[in-house]
Amino acid sequence: MNSINKKFTMNEVVILLIVGVLAGFLSGLVGVGGGLIIVPALIYFLSFSQQQAQGTSLLLLLLPTGIFAVMNYYKAGYVDWKAALIIASTFLVGGFLGSKAAIALDQNTVKKIFACFMVLMGLKMLIWK
Repeated sequence: MNSINKKFTMNEVVILLIVGVLAGFLSGLVGVGGGLIIVPALIYFLSFSQQQAQGTSLLLLLLPTGIFAVMNYYKAGYVDWKAALIIASTFLVGGFLGSKAAIALDQNTVKKIFACFMVLMGLKMLIWK
């Protein structure tokens, strides 16, 4: 779906604004947002496909959406530039390969992979130290 010409209703715009504020707040609070908040919200509240939701969420990463949160963490001494740059260098390759795989798979398979990942990470954080 090419959303360039898509017209959003006022309700959809309000939902998008709420999702943005919630995702931004949680991103600043616990370092999550795109995958855990935006993707499910776009799917369940605005009927995006899994791939549309993921692509839209990833577009946010291209913009400096987290700059103010990063500034606060940096000022408090909680930013490791070297680790971030190392991760970013391979994130580019991983993101490219992962997007190719997601586009090639059917939506239900991608949804199941996404859901399993979220459940496993949640369990790991709750159970293991």
